[in-house]
Amino acid sequence: MATGVACGLAAGALWGLVFLAPQLLRDFSPLQLSVSRYLAYGLIALLVLAPRWRRALAPVRADDWWTLARLSVLGNLLYYVLLGTAVQWAGGAAASLIVGLLPVAITLVGSRSAGALRLSALAWPLALCVLGVALVGAQALLADQQAHSLGRRAAGLACAFGALLSWTAYSVGNARWLSRRPAISSQDGSLLTGVVTGGLALLLAPFAFLAGATHPAADWWRFWGIAAVLALFASVIGNALWNRSSRLLPLTLVGQMIVFETVFALVYGFAWEGRWPNPLEWLAIACLLAGVYGCTAAHVEQPRPAT
Repeated sequence: MATGVACGLAAGALWGLVFLAPQLLRDFSPLQLSVSRYLAYGLIALLVLAPRWRRALAPVRADDWWTLARLSVLGNLLYYVLLGTAVQWAGGAAASLIVGLLPVAITLVGSRSAGALRLSALAWPLALCVLGVALVGAQALLADQQAHSLGRRAAGLACAFGALLSWTAYSVGNARWLSRRPAISSQDGSLLTGVVTGGLALLLAPFAFLAGATHPAADWWRFWGIAAVLALFASVIGNALWNRSSRLLPLTLVGQMIVFETVFALVYGFAWEGRWPNPLEWLAIACLLAGVYGCTAAHVEQPRPAT
């Protein structure tokens, strides 16, 4: 369990980077952000797998490719398009508030799995997570000075809820697929997902770039540099760590690990703005971390079945 939690924490630290990109690259469309990141992800994954391609593909069945395609759309392409749109249209505050409810959504779905803890045993940790996310969102909304039309902001909020549903479906489906396919390692599962995602991104590339606005060469260098960083750290390494965590932890606890993405997104945001959290933000982070600790403790204390 300690290894699973450590992998979940590390994945969250790397995934927190993805909330910065839509703000750093506001002149580029969410589709361009998503396609560029996953083209780079697919290329890196293909290069890593190339020396042992046949061995990595040996346990992969035909139905696994369909599963990988579905997971690639839900957890990568669709999710990041929706997240990027939510950040640019509704603001990072509202997006983090809604997407930050992922731990609650995944835990609620996972509570129906065999052997999962009763929701009553997780009531106060989940309540702390909801409170922490609400505090994060309230503070960010109060500080957000961006002016958007009501219709644009409403559409952004809808995209944030779409991102929440998309990644919840991905996380649950990915955890269940990994549990059914122990012959495929966590790392290979991430790399194969990258190859499939890269192939799908290649199909979308003409729609993303041919009709896009023109940008100076320096902006394009920065754009592809950020895409490469996200692909390597958030997608290749982060997804491998997440797969490892998903394999080691029950689904109700896996959902809590996503809290670390919100926490690290806040930390990176504070570093970018060059300031420390204010008291309300400190309280929000404390609630989120306490909720994860409470959920972990509940699983540790769960009675073991008799042998």
